[in-house]
Amino acid sequence: MVSLPFQNEIYELKPSKILCLGKNYAKHAEEMKSEVPKEPIIFLKPPSSLIGPDETIILPNKSKKVHHEVELAVIIGRGGKNISRKEAMKYVLGYTIFLDITARDLQEEARRKGMPWSICKGFDTFAPIGPRIVPANKVNPHNLEIGLKVNNELRQKSNTSEMLFKIPEIIEYISSIMTLEVGDIIATGTPEGVGELKDGDVVEAWIQDIGILRERVRKEKE
Repeated sequence: MVSLPFQNEIYELKPSKILCLGKNYAKHAEEMKSEVPKEPIIFLKPPSSLIGPDETIILPNKSKKVHHEVELAVIIGRGGKNISRKEAMKYVLGYTIFLDITARDLQEEARRKGMPWSICKGFDTFAPIGPRIVPANKVNPHNLEIGLKVNNELRQKSNTSEMLFKIPEIIEYISSIMTLEVGDIIATGTPEGVGELKDGDVVEAWIQDIGILRERVRKEKE
């Protein structure tokens, strides 16, 4: 469980699931040598992978290449099934910053073998989130600068206007498959510029009007 400031309170995030979009920015699909998807690509991360601001991303010994991916996260404030895109924004509590940490070498191996991505996405600490939840009516989620630095070196910079699938369409699509529950997290995909994390790095991810999410990086002890 992660607790984040929300308005004048502390909101305890207890998602039943973390839903992530793959290749939701065309230039990221290009850098991954993939086709631009015709419908949302959805995968899951376990709630056990969540950590809050100013914590530590652990690089697992099972992987030799771990990448950062900064994303806008949607926090669901009202549960529902088969939600229309016209009604979708009524189900959003607010927005925050999310890091989809990925064991890229394990992902590439899974792709070659036609296997699922669960391992490469699911390690403990692979879902940093924060620093706060901004109420849904306080920002335009489809026009926010988004970026990431590692050790003050710019790695990613784009705008959420570049998302291929917008939030109402994403919510409609996901809720046609599975029920969305209060506290669920939808990570809306990453722009281009993903890169490797090393032991001792400091990651700073930002989204306009939301803030900065800072995390340390450490290698798992043998």
